[in-house]
Amino acid sequence: MKPKLAVWKFSSCDGCQLTLLDCEDELLALAERVEIAYFLEATRTQLDGPYDVSLVEGSISTPDEVERIKDVRADSKMLVSIGACATAGGFQALRNTRDHAELQKTVYAHPEYLDALDTSTPISDHVKVDFELRGCPIDKAQLVEVLLAVLKGRAPVIANYSQCVECKMSGTPCIVVTRGTPCIGPATKGGCGNLCPTVGRGCYGCFGPKDKPNTAVLADQLITSGTEKRVVKDLFAGYTGGAPAFADEIQRLGGEQ
Repeated sequence: MKPKLAVWKFSSCDGCQLTLLDCEDELLALAERVEIAYFLEATRTQLDGPYDVSLVEGSISTPDEVERIKDVRADSKMLVSIGACATAGGFQALRNTRDHAELQKTVYAHPEYLDALDTSTPISDHVKVDFELRGCPIDKAQLVEVLLAVLKGRAPVIANYSQCVECKMSGTPCIVVTRGTPCIGPATKGGCGNLCPTVGRGCYGCFGPKDKPNTAVLADQLITSGTEKRVVKDLFAGYTGGAPAFADEIQRLGGEQ
């Protein structure tokens, strides 16, 4: 029998699910090898578990999601969290360090209708995650590699270096050195394909912190070089501002995300 693949959505924008649909030719080949058992973005088909692999997009930000992710985990032999929301809490994690009740009053005319948690947290805070795929959105090639690895029963081969390595590999001059553009590439996990530095924009960490990032030294160096502390803090407080290494640096720089 074909392995069962399920794709689940929690609090998110659907962008990472769309990355799977954007695989086009690869997706057609994948469909021949697996049974897409649950993927509401693509099909009405809903097959019961257990599932051989579940891809989970989105953070946990409501009481219902806390219970639902436990059910997904129980029905999944392998669970892969995909994207910044699922791996770091996403933009919605900006509320984690603020008064959530006040934010609700500011945004919604009737906040009493809402049923939301005070925090937005990654999937791994609630259940065991077998593998994390970073990005906002995730990289198509990395997603295909993970799915191929699952089919072949091996560990995914995903690069574990900083964004700076991708700049070097692609021949992109360092924009901090050549332009004085603030960039947190040295502290950010590579994988995006060097998108922002290629067009002269500093990396703002959408793939989250690399292993053991020295965020304090990087931030202090940027500030010493003339970048405003607020700008440096904002670079860390993006899609992956809820990741512990970045969240700690935001606090060290003085204040909320």
